Amino acid sequence: MRLLRWLVRALLFFVLFAFALNNQHEVQLKWFFGYEWRAPLVFIVLAALVLGCVLGVLGMLPGWWQRQRGVPRNSAAATVISPNGTPGMPAAAGATDPALPYPPRDGL
Repeated sequence: MRLLRWLVRALLFFVLFAFALNNQHEVQLKWFFGYEWRAPLVFIVLAALVLGCVLGVLGMLPGWWQRQRGVPRNSAAATVISPNGTPGMPAAAGATDPALPYPPRDGL
């Protein structure tokens, strides 16, 4: 199975490499105000790929940072304060349910 996986990877690499070799024609990318960029097609496609990856990671960072900052805050908020003022264990799912005749037992 490992050999098959490496053969597929090698085949994919050689197909993409042959595609790049066949597309070495110089193209021009026209920007605003008459500016243009002349480069082989492979480099322009590679630049578009890299730019897309960078923008994707930058777009993902705010949500990731928000979740990372929220983890300690949420775990601290789940801590129960016992009657004597010391922090205890986090609250269980049904600990505040008034329908239970007794509090849920830990570990069961």
